Amino acid sequence: MTASTDLETLADFFNRYGVALTTGDIAAVAGCYALPGLVVADTYSFTFTSPAAVALSFIGAAPDYQERALIAANALISEVQPVSALLTMVAVEWEFLDGAGRRVPGERYRYLLRGTDEGPVICTVVRTG
Repeated sequence: MTASTDLETLADFFNRYGVALTTGDIAAVAGCYALPGLVVADTYSFTFTSPAAVALSFIGAAPDYQERALIAANALISEVQPVSALLTMVAVEWEFLDGAGRRVPGERYRYLLRGTDEGPVICTVVRTG
């Protein structure tokens, strides 16, 4: 088991995560996180200690995506930095597609991923813009 810096592996992971977010598959979203996990933004921080806590944190995201008519999410990976044998920091800008196929810019994040036997999982999310 090692940290993944392979762009194909990372793109596959973020593709699954983006599909889970835009379809409201909260169980799949929760499965993308290591526990405990941490989310950090300019004005708030919170931790996840269980899959249920992850699910509760994202329960409002799906209606927001539906209200904005966002049907797909694409992770644009701009930087991959190995941190240790099992950790990788990945800079991602999310780009969304609406129902008419138009691109909708999203937010930027840095994800600290841990390599596991099942693939990468998110340990920490930092909103950067």
